[in-house]
Amino acid sequence: MTVRMTNSEVDGVSVVTLDGRIVLGEESTSFREKLKSLIAEGKKKIVLNMANIKYIDSAGLGTLVAAHLSAKNHGASVRLSNLGNKFHEVLQITKLLTVFDVYDTEASAVSSFQSLLAASN
Repeated sequence: MTVRMTNSEVDGVSVVTLDGRIVLGEESTSFREKLKSLIAEGKKKIVLNMANIKYIDSAGLGTLVAAHLSAKNHGASVRLSNLGNKFHEVLQITKLLTVFDVYDTEASAVSSFQSLLAASN
């Protein structure tokens, strides 16, 4: 089962809605490529809507961390939204909750970029 990714733009923020599993193999590779291409296009604000992620393994977590670091190195920011309870728990256990900016809803993740902008002006 592949991971499906739907890309949209909301208030200048790239929102990628993920559906399926992020696991070792084709899924994590296609996910990594998607994020790389967004960063290469110069996208600086990226929200990953994880509402429909059924399962993520260690390779998937590694891909998320790599995406986060790659974005940071290019002056971009990746935020996560709509984590299911299980996924939230995995990020808590692995201490990755301290690495990522996590929001309950896609809207709050998108608006967090606006508040950041307002705070820096």
